[in-house]
Amino acid sequence: MNNKINGDAGELDVCEKVTCPNCGKKLMILPPNYPLFDLQCTGCSFRAQVKTNKSKPKKEIFGAGWDIMEKVLKSGYTVPPLITNFIWEEKDSQKQEIRFYPFIPKDNLKKKILSPEARRANYKMFNYIGLDKLPYFKLFEK
Repeated sequence: MNNKINGDAGELDVCEKVTCPNCGKKLMILPPNYPLFDLQCTGCSFRAQVKTNKSKPKKEIFGAGWDIMEKVLKSGYTVPPLITNFIWEEKDSQKQEIRFYPFIPKDNLKKKILSPEARRANYKMFNYIGLDKLPYFKLFEK
């Protein structure tokens, strides 16, 4: 399954399984290519980035394009809140944990540039790092 299909399915899964961490109302997916955020609350101003991983929770995951994030950070804004959707197989059953990281310090972003041979050659991206050291709320567990 490619990353876009996996990511879209993960966003839909989050909206179906959890409510807004702020007010408890329903979450909705933002339009494709909406900058910085993947979903928002239908009742308040909450918005978040969503990252889905077919693995147990881990300390480093792929982020997104660096250019927009760099502009946001240079403007004095904080890194958007992050919701991670980890899905994995364990002993013949599917496990899942959806976490909410309300604050990601700039130090937890690691810039990287894709190789010249990559499909998106020389594209500037970032990874989220040190997630094992950041506080989070568990929104769903199976």
